[in-house]
Amino acid sequence: MFICFAEYRIAEENRERYLELMARLRPSYPMVYLYEGTDQPGLFVEVWEAGTREEAERLRAMRLAPDSPWNPVNRLASGTVRMWMFHSV
Repeated sequence: MFICFAEYRIAEENRERYLELMARLRPSYPMVYLYEGTDQPGLFVEVWEAGTREEAERLRAMRLAPDSPWNPVNRLASGTVRMWMFHSV
């Protein structure tokens, strides 16, 4: 089992646009879970599940690609979208 985490901040003025965009994107990506920081509102983490390393690498590449359907999320982020891959031990 592999998991990819994407972490970024959304400014308050972009919050509504971001939530609308996520509501449209997420039904097509059932393997992603979205969380917002309880102590840091506006800090979001996406958790992507993958069965294999190759699948996780494809998900990460797709998520960060300039032509990805997720690129509008990247443009709304304040700063860089960071993404890490983990495996179960």
